Amino acid sequence: MIRKAVIPAAGRGTRFLPATKSMPKEMLPILDKPSIQYVVEEAVDSGIEDILFITGRDKRAIEDHFDLSVELEAALRKSNKNETADSIRSIAEMVSVFYVRQKEAKGLGHAVGCARRHVGDEPFICLLGDDLLGDADKPATRMLMELYEKLTASIIVLVPVPPDQTHLYGIAGGEEVEPGVVRIDEMVEKPEPGSAPGNLAIVGRYLLTPEIFGEIENTEPGRGGEIQLTDALISLRRKQPIYGLVWQWGRWDIGTVPGFLRAQIEFALRREDLHSGVIESIREIMANLDKGEKR
Repeated sequence: MIRKAVIPAAGRGTRFLPATKSMPKEMLPILDKPSIQYVVEEAVDSGIEDILFITGRDKRAIEDHFDLSVELEAALRKSNKNETADSIRSIAEMVSVFYVRQKEAKGLGHAVGCARRHVGDEPFICLLGDDLLGDADKPATRMLMELYEKLTASIIVLVPVPPDQTHLYGIAGGEEVEPGVVRIDEMVEKPEPGSAPGNLAIVGRYLLTPEIFGEIENTEPGRGGEIQLTDALISLRRKQPIYGLVWQWGRWDIGTVPGFLRAQIEFALRREDLHSGVIESIREIMANLDKGEKR
């Protein structure tokens, strides 16, 4: 049984400065909920019991968010806002949460390696906060866990991207072994344009066997002078199979400003209390743009 998840959250969030000067990018809200909470809820809804955050400096707000807030709850209940108070308490009680600090920014591979003592010899899930995945009949994390029961190997989520965007991602290529599942033959971290082994981008959901830690330890700094998780996976693939789950149910890259804005709009359109107002606002904005173009 896979019980543990690791969420690296030590990045500086430079794409969102100055908003992230004093606020962790993971706490930037999608509507009325911090983006990192969507990721935690995916893990919990999949049956994960234990989450380890890999944090860095100035990330205390994440710890506070997933802790009890006795004073806030008391104030809400005093104002007869019991439903809101219950929702605040549920955030702290949904799962066991632990924290390890990545003392130096040495890359995603290094961040995952910081989880070694906590994870031990168990397979585990790694979720990146920059990626939110759309709705299938079950969460992506749960699908990875069920696939592991059959394959007993590392599995990563892959998303098809246009060929002119492959240089922005780690890219995997391989042979389909069943519908939506490929056995990965090749991986490249941000390949040069025209040299990618396919168009399947590695995005922020991984089910990893504990052998990944030894590969991370032996991985030299790569692109950007950082220890890349993709490089460690390339090394692991030489010793054991790695599979990819091709995700077809939507994905938002909220690590970029355009992706973050798109997520805000699409998540709002899914809410009954916001849907009509958002549609009306979009129509008004588009009408004003049309008037401006005519002038």
